[in-house]
Amino acid sequence: MGKQYNRPELIAQRASWKQAGQRVVFTNGCYDLLHPGHVRLLEQAKSLGAVLVLALNTDASVRRYKGPGRPLMSELDRAEVALALEAVDAVTFFDEDTPRELIAQLLPDVLIKGADWAHFIAGREEVEAAGGQVMALALEPGYSTTGIVETILARSES
Repeated sequence: MGKQYNRPELIAQRASWKQAGQRVVFTNGCYDLLHPGHVRLLEQAKSLGAVLVLALNTDASVRRYKGPGRPLMSELDRAEVALALEAVDAVTFFDEDTPRELIAQLLPDVLIKGADWAHFIAGREEVEAAGGQVMALALEPGYSTTGIVETILARSES
C-alpha cells in the first residue's frame, strides 16, 4: 500500500528515490469516482517506472474546475481509495489550478496525462528541460466520472 505525503515530505522522498536510482512517474487529476479507466491509466503509468506519484486536486480545486456539485468524495477519501491500488505508491494534493509548481519541484522522470489533455500538459517544459519524458496515454473509451454522474442522474429522473 502506498503512502500519503505533504509537499515537503514528497520532495524529500523524491531525493531518496533518485539516489536509489528509482524512476519516478507522476500523474494528476481529480479521481472523484474511481472507475476502470482510472485504474487502467494508473497501471499503465506505473509500468513506466518504479514509483508512481498521484497528485490529487484538493476539494477546493475540484470545485473551481468542475463546479459546486463536485467533488463527490472528499480529498481524504479519494486519497484513501487511490492508495489502496497496487499501482499507486504515493499520493499528494495540489490546490493550484494546475500542478505545474509541484511538478517543477518534484521533477519526475516521466510525466503522464490522459490523451484528453495532450494539448496542454502542465509541467511539460520543466520535466523536458530536466531530461524527463512527457507522455499522453490513451484513455479507455466509455469511462468518465462526469458520464457516470450523468447516467445516475438520468436514471433517477426516469
